[in-house]
Amino acid sequence: MLLNINNQAVNVIADPDTPLLWALRSEQRLVGAKYGCGKGLCGACTVHLDGQAVRSCSMPVSAAVGRRITTIEGIDTPEARAVKAAWRVIDVAQCGYCQSGQVMSACALLASKPAPSDADIDAAMSGNLCRCGTYPRIRAAIHLASRSL
Repeated sequence: MLLNINNQAVNVIADPDTPLLWALRSEQRLVGAKYGCGKGLCGACTVHLDGQAVRSCSMPVSAAVGRRITTIEGIDTPEARAVKAAWRVIDVAQCGYCQSGQVMSACALLASKPAPSDADIDAAMSGNLCRCGTYPRIRAAIHLASRSL
């Protein structure tokens, strides 16, 4: 299957039902998206598909053919630069395991809603779980990123 990953055409040899996460991690060595729950519930595996945040652990790789896949390694948008800078300023990450998924969801939120309210942030980020409980810092970082756009 020919995939567009981080703006590069990549041939992936996998069963069509293989989760996109495994094609990214095992075949392409793009290990930023993490395996968490394997059911699309925790958000650790979040990537963008045509700019929308999706859970790559529960999406078959065949569903990504003909679409633009962006991983944490390849995201380079004004929103991504603002979010990454805000993450550093606020010192969001604790253990860090969920952070690539959190950043990808935050970028998708800001791309669609540049000035989100607390409720918007809570709704957009509700599918990304953080065992360390960094939610207040995540919300603060998204507000900071929003102000810098």
